Amino acid sequence: MLAIRLDADLERRLTELAAKTGRTKTFYARAAIEAHLEELEDYFLAEERVANFRPEKSVSLESLKAELDRNV
Repeated sequence: MLAIRLDADLERRLTELAAKTGRTKTFYARAAIEAHLEELEDYFLAEERVANFRPEKSVSLESLKAELDRNV
């Protein structure tokens, strides 16, 4: 269960959308969260990876290409 507070304008828009379509506000709140949750997860994963990047553990593009060419 999740309870959220919305500003008046967002609440009004959500209420109007629900009334016009016959769906619930919960339906649209869930749809909005599902639509953007993956983007947020990707963003924070990328941010974590950048923070943990260590140049000494990286491989140059040239080295990677050479390794792949040897394995073909």
